[in-house]
Amino acid sequence: MSGETGLVDQPGRFAWYELLTTDAAAAGAFYGEVVGWGAKDASTPELAYTVFTAGDVPVGGLMDLPEEGRRLGATPRWVGYIAVDDMDATATQIRHRGGAVLLPPTDSNIGRVSVVADPQRTTFALVSGLTYGQTQPGGLDELGRVGWHELLAEDRNKIFDFYGDLFGWQKAQGETESADWYQLFSAAGQTMGGMLTKLPSVSHPCWLYYFNVDDIGAAAKRVNAGGGRVLQGPIELLEGCWIARCVDPQGALFALQGLRGERDAERPAGSEVSWSAKWGDIASQGRMVLPKPKR
Repeated sequence: MSGETGLVDQPGRFAWYELLTTDAAAAGAFYGEVVGWGAKDASTPELAYTVFTAGDVPVGGLMDLPEEGRRLGATPRWVGYIAVDDMDATATQIRHRGGAVLLPPTDSNIGRVSVVADPQRTTFALVSGLTYGQTQPGGLDELGRVGWHELLAEDRNKIFDFYGDLFGWQKAQGETESADWYQLFSAAGQTMGGMLTKLPSVSHPCWLYYFNVDDIGAAAKRVNAGGGRVLQGPIELLEGCWIARCVDPQGALFALQGLRGERDAERPAGSEVSWSAKWGDIASQGRMVLPKPKR
């Protein structure tokens, strides 16, 4: 695919996202309708693989959940890849810091990759030599991109140093007094996500990725119409910024972030919302404010 090779990795930042699912064709159609992604076949003789695109920019991959994973009980899920300079050294540090390496560093169709877990069992992935993605940092506020990264941790107070030491992440300040339960974090000076301690009702810690859409109300309706479910929302977190947490038809969790059309804007304007909710296997409570999407 032209223009997709030789791209620059962004060490310490999420650089790629991949959906592992039980019905790739149906999932591709679903996200195409909900988020507006295009899809390009990037299969090799060894692997069936689809690349999601926002305009002409590759933003994520789609593939079938491997049979071995299904036998071990794995379910459909989104996996985020963090770019690193030295794959083997980072994998070794993860082991030394109490994490686990689930897939040792391996050459793949998207670069050299490794699937790992932090000390609280949250899975994510590493990538170096990425062959897809953005040519430069930024893009968190652009339509179709991942605009927010949220860690529902076993104990967010104990896990931050793991990521901070590994990837150079730093604590960031929010616009409200939410630091006692919600820790914003930045990479290379850009606030890109938050961490919170999950409630006991959550079966296991996980990363949740927010996709930028132009109209949160319309996108939420497309989720339900396409066979997925809106588990929470849309709710307003910052004046003009709304989110909805969802599950796709195959069971993968994801979230949406965006503005809201005037027809749907029935809530009074405000800078934050207090909330306590349980949605599927994810539950959280308190107050949260995300950066307002720029359009």
